[in-house]
Amino acid sequence: MRQVILDTETTGLDPLQGHRIIEIGCVELRNRRRTDREFRHYLNPDRDIEAGAFNVHGISLQDLAGKPRFAEIVQELLDFVRDAEVIIHNAAFDVEFINTELKQLGPEWGRFADHCTVIDSLALARQLHPGQKNSLDALCARYHVDNSARDVHGALRDAQLLADVYLAMTGGQAALLLDGVESPPTESASRAARSSNQAGRSLRVIRPSAAELAAHQHRLADIDRLSAGRCIWLRDGDRG
Repeated sequence: MRQVILDTETTGLDPLQGHRIIEIGCVELRNRRRTDREFRHYLNPDRDIEAGAFNVHGISLQDLAGKPRFAEIVQELLDFVRDAEVIIHNAAFDVEFINTELKQLGPEWGRFADHCTVIDSLALARQLHPGQKNSLDALCARYHVDNSARDVHGALRDAQLLADVYLAMTGGQAALLLDGVESPPTESASRAARSSNQAGRSLRVIRPSAAELAAHQHRLADIDRLSAGRCIWLRDGDRG
């Protein structure tokens, strides 16, 4: 299973007002493990950067002097995400910017979702934590991901943080090695973030056997031991 965590920084909030992408950062996951493959480009937007946006990411036009334009890196970007599951926090924002950039290059480039599957980690977080703050900073605090170096936003740095948060949200403890064998990746949370037309469809419930229940309890005990007593599935207060 190949996944890509993606983030962007921009000159402002609205691509329909001519705002552009100035940084793209991506991190690759394979079988729920970070690889050493990353993608990062700063981009020349050929326009001013709004003061509010600069206050968020700290990237100035001077920083972007001599950097490539989106057209020069688009093929590399699409090759990096091709056929992957791409996880983006507040995906609608980033995807709209990418689609606007692609549209300006011509119809032959299509739309971003023509090249990959997009998962919105913000939508997933809101399902898991309704009524709570679900910004990246809030999720880092909730899942004990160290974001102390995040003085300002940065596409690659935020993608790295989101990778850790996403793994924790979707069953990060399953990545522990138990008896030398890695647990299989958890897909259910990823599917929950996708739009679905499955509502109302009757599903057959298969009850576990006594042996399967015993094996499950044994696995939870192993997780609790290896995580120093932090297995959430063994906490009575966390079953709701």
